[in-house]
Amino acid sequence: MGDTTLAWGGPGAVLTDEQIGDALAEILTTFGPAGKILAVPPDFSRFHSYAGQITAMLYRQVGPRLTDVLPALGTHRPVSDREREIMFPGVPASLFRVHDWRNDLVTLGEVPAEFIHNQSEGKLNWPWKAQVNSLVARGGHDMILSIGQVVPHEVIGMANHAKNLFVGTGGRDGINGSHFLGAVYGMERIMGRADTPVRRVLNYAAEHYLRDLPVVYVLTVVGRDDQTGELVVRGLFAGTGLDCFYQAAELALEVNFTMVEEAPEHVVVHLDPEEFHSTWLGNKSIYRTRMMIADGGALTVLAPGVGSFGEDPGIDALIRKYGYRGTEATLQAVAERPDLGDDLSAAAHLIHGSSEGRFSITYCPGHLTREEVENVGFGYGNLSDTMIRLHADTLTDGWNTLPSGERIYYVSQPALGLWAHRDRFKE
Repeated sequence: MGDTTLAWGGPGAVLTDEQIGDALAEILTTFGPAGKILAVPPDFSRFHSYAGQITAMLYRQVGPRLTDVLPALGTHRPVSDREREIMFPGVPASLFRVHDWRNDLVTLGEVPAEFIHNQSEGKLNWPWKAQVNSLVARGGHDMILSIGQVVPHEVIGMANHAKNLFVGTGGRDGINGSHFLGAVYGMERIMGRADTPVRRVLNYAAEHYLRDLPVVYVLTVVGRDDQTGELVVRGLFAGTGLDCFYQAAELALEVNFTMVEEAPEHVVVHLDPEEFHSTWLGNKSIYRTRMMIADGGALTVLAPGVGSFGEDPGIDALIRKYGYRGTEATLQAVAERPDLGDDLSAAAHLIHGSSEGRFSITYCPGHLTREEVENVGFGYGNLSDTMIRLHADTLTDGWNTLPSGERIYYVSQPALGLWAHRDRFKE
């Protein structure tokens, strides 16, 4: 397969199901013919990526040639039966495989320590393992469709492309290393940018270690329709090289990035209970809004579905033990405590989840106690009382003025964008 790129859509486009189905047929023809196909879509935490619908379309178009569906879980919990039925309608349960990020891996090669050293500005000096699930590396498929959404991301700058494979189906060492590199480089230097140290590491790994695998990237850009307020697919990009990613990233920056002229003193974020069950996922409320919040301001997180900190028991225990205490405290714990030093993705998450004292964070969870929330360093708010006080059922995305006269900025779906004040987002 050559480095062909196919593209549909634009900033004002609304791609219909019929158009996306036709585009998928063209993708299959252009990069095929394929016998045995593996689909690698995201998990339910990326429900709005439209990847589930594309996977369902794929099954309808190719039938038994789709032999395996491997959701790119990373360290997340497996997709439940209910989530599978909602996100992948009509795709048989028998096709789904569960990624085991601790055990079911193949190390394809390493990115040299010297490269990591350079990308980390001298802070890190170890090789990075390029790992993927064994089904990706040795499944004998004629086509591997890596399906997902390009959107601003806290670890890599812009999500997807090779990240879907090396992190989504990757292993402990690769996930830990990439997350920690992003954390030590600085989240606010990364988010919303297509060219970042973590992206360069994954590009290096893809160029050297994926070239012999039949990977085709299918990338969506999803935004909110200005007229209806509904989420729509603005763009669809497919290819085997990097060009499809950079085209998608350019559109995503137009569609998913909001520059505010005034830094809000109070930001309120709602976490959909169907998608967000942990602070591991729910802290997107912090990542995606932190660059717009005024110094000394406040973030309130309405989290009706949140009942844990980590997505697995081991990481949950580490978050409970060390909490969101800021970069300095976390790096000290990494150096002094073997359990956290051995799990750098958890350490990176703790850094990302701290405001570094610049603004307050109040979590209003549906299924955690005040003691649990305060023990990890967040403020606690009673969910029902806070929703009443904020008139949450009347809030619309953007600026709102409460009956009390307080002006707040409301974000209903933080995973779909990035918000910043121009003083904190430098080109």
